[in-house]
Amino acid sequence: MPEPTEAATIARAYTRTIWGIALAILLFASGVVAWALAAGNAQLFKDGVDWAYDVALYGVAALVFGRDERAEKLAALAIGAVMAVAGFHTLYDLWDKIARPRPIDLWALEFSAASAVVVAVLIVGLLWRFRGEDNPVIKATWLSSRNDVISTTGFALMGLLARLAPVRWPEYLFDLFVAGLCFQATWAIWRSVRRLEAAKPDLQNKAATGAISRL
Repeated sequence: MPEPTEAATIARAYTRTIWGIALAILLFASGVVAWALAAGNAQLFKDGVDWAYDVALYGVAALVFGRDERAEKLAALAIGAVMAVAGFHTLYDLWDKIARPRPIDLWALEFSAASAVVVAVLIVGLLWRFRGEDNPVIKATWLSSRNDVISTTGFALMGLLARLAPVRWPEYLFDLFVAGLCFQATWAIWRSVRRLEAAKPDLQNKAATGAISRL
């Protein structure tokens, strides 16, 4: 039996890693939601449900990795859709907080902020070995995890300060900023897919022209 190539070894390792990340986040989020329901804590429940977007993002990457170009394009659009839903969810949560102000549970807030940072750091650690790979799916998940560990730490600190402020408007501005980031990511993904589709006819025409010139 021939020895597996380095690329095949990396592909198998990445597949196991990305599936492990998606399933681990799913289990963690399910535990947080169950805990929140048992305790009747609305803020903890909201934070637990928010993990669903990470499960979807890494789950899509796990499903599409190793498939054809069409599957990768559809996966990119699906990730963009997830980001858009996350943006609308953030806006809905903002409206709900304004319409029905929720009391601040400092313990739940600290737990959510700390766990988000820890999970982001762990994901970066797991994907670190793949940071130099050129595969678009691997590169996208690595860059996403790298950005998450930076933004999550900053957002956790900013959110904690905003929610502990004597007024609530800094928290509302923070939510608008997060929603804007989600929509910006969706727009950037859609534009990148459109650019790839627009470039395809040009490449096909150049290939056809080259074939004719060789006749």
